[in-house]
Amino acid sequence: MSTLAQKKCKPCEGGVSPLTAGEVASLIKGLNGWSEIEGQLSKTFEFHNYHETMAFVNATAWISHREDHHPDLTVGYKQCRVNYITHAIGGLSENDFICAAKIDALFES
Repeated sequence: MSTLAQKKCKPCEGGVSPLTAGEVASLIKGLNGWSEIEGQLSKTFEFHNYHETMAFVNATAWISHREDHHPDLTVGYKQCRVNYITHAIGGLSENDFICAAKIDALFES
């Protein structure tokens, strides 16, 4: 498990700057298959069927609730796209990367 996945999100109500491009580039190296697209951290997960997709959505919702940091999800029959951004600062924060790492950890065995 990555060190990001072992961290806990910190409350963010604004008043701090988003991560710089260099910070994003450094943190994204610790994730598996995530991309920075239009200022958001994004990844599409593929599944065998709808049941697996919905199990993933529910696990993601649980992680998001525990971290109090919620992504935008686009759900299809056999896929789910996850987009993270810290809305309070209008950009990416370490919280986005922590949650992405926790989601990646769902697939580690």
